[in-house]
Amino acid sequence: MRLSPPRRAAPTLLLACCLSLTGVACSGGTAGPDRTAAPDRTAAGDIGAPGVGDRLFPQAGNGGYDVAHYGLDLDYDPGSGKLRGTAVITATATQPLARFDLDLSGLTVTRVTVGGRAAAVDRAGTELRVRPAAPLRAGARFETTVAYEGAPATLTDPDGSHEGWFRTDDGALALGEPVGSMAWFPSNNHPSDKAAYDITVTVPDGLTAVSNGELADRRSAHGRTSFHWRSKEPMATYLAMVGIGHYDVTTARTGAGVPVYVAVDPRSADPRTAAALRRIPEIVDWESSLFGPYPFSSVGAVVDHLPAGRVGYALEVQTKPVFPGDGAPGDPAVPLDTLVHELSHEWYGDSVTPGAWQDMWLNEGFATYAEWLWQEHEGGPTVERSARAALARQANSAFPPASPPAASQISAAPVYGGGALVLYELREALGPTAFATLLRTWPAAHRHGNATTADFTAFCQRLTPHDLTPLFDTWLYAARHPDSL
Repeated sequence: MRLSPPRRAAPTLLLACCLSLTGVACSGGTAGPDRTAAPDRTAAGDIGAPGVGDRLFPQAGNGGYDVAHYGLDLDYDPGSGKLRGTAVITATATQPLARFDLDLSGLTVTRVTVGGRAAAVDRAGTELRVRPAAPLRAGARFETTVAYEGAPATLTDPDGSHEGWFRTDDGALALGEPVGSMAWFPSNNHPSDKAAYDITVTVPDGLTAVSNGELADRRSAHGRTSFHWRSKEPMATYLAMVGIGHYDVTTARTGAGVPVYVAVDPRSADPRTAAALRRIPEIVDWESSLFGPYPFSSVGAVVDHLPAGRVGYALEVQTKPVFPGDGAPGDPAVPLDTLVHELSHEWYGDSVTPGAWQDMWLNEGFATYAEWLWQEHEGGPTVERSARAALARQANSAFPPASPPAASQISAAPVYGGGALVLYELREALGPTAFATLLRTWPAAHRHGNATTADFTAFCQRLTPHDLTPLFDTWLYAARHPDSL
């Protein structure tokens, strides 16, 4: 996530649901098949955990299964703001399961089946607890279908910023970092469980629905149009998005032949934004020369116009970074440095996804460093000058980049500037040749997977005979940075 401009709290916003992930109970929708849940006497060993134990978001995600594919069929009415959805979730049980959880905030669940048979369900905050008609054995591949409906909510993050489902005057925009995807579809909502997606969105004729991956099909009937988007490469739930509205769509290709799809709300168009977006093929080719081949089947961007102050940040959505088109008058909706930052996330964050939320610096440190490289490439400040400026900013050393103290600080300055300083020091320690190798081989080694800070430090150590422990102790784990580079 790119703080552009800084994300600010909106204490007066009233939400349909508050985040139970921060320890506050959430009043979700009613689960139709089991409106009054009986006491759960399922053996404890056969229950999937209601969270993966993430240090910062302990209730995010769920244990007991691994998702391979999400098939989402969504029907949205912009006039009422109501969404009807069916989620078909294909997964493999990693343990015996008599009960497992899905993450879903609000919305009314009308039916759940597992393996085609009706399942009993109940709600506990943002946990949708599913009991199949017959227990699942470890290793079993199974399909869960959830039908649901209602008005999706905008959620408030621990840092006061907003995510989830944003209703716009001509449609909607759904954003997910860190846990907002549960506002519009049930899932195993943690970065450690990535999956392929097919997302079909049906909207009134005249509107366009945009999502991740490539447009596989488009069909119109009875005054409504369905857009079917397919993401074959694995994707974390927080990177899934849907944009609904009036868009001007342009297409192109990078020099390497990667298709480019750009959708811009006409109200957010301006010459500087258009000029920046036209450089996407150039930027992707330049980043490919540094970071290795582009890791996905397509690339692009979405610029949407939202009510003033609702988002205020750009997001590294997989294959189509999203930019808010509701900035201050005269400001471009897509600053060029921000575009470079978000596109670099396709390698660092989207393809190589953090294993836990405390590893966010592996996303944002690399993306910030990519900005420094781009500025030098464009004849601006050198990387060294950018590093010295980052070091001079006290906020960048408020806490160790690899140890955000709370969920409210996963997007704080040390994760960005502090993380980039770690990479600068690595370049100095490894030398330019080995560091260039690191920039290419790290995303290749974990392509379409997950990685932790421990994975990264061990990977770096293999590139040099010199002990990097003092460097990491000083720049990655120490309470404050040194005063000089």
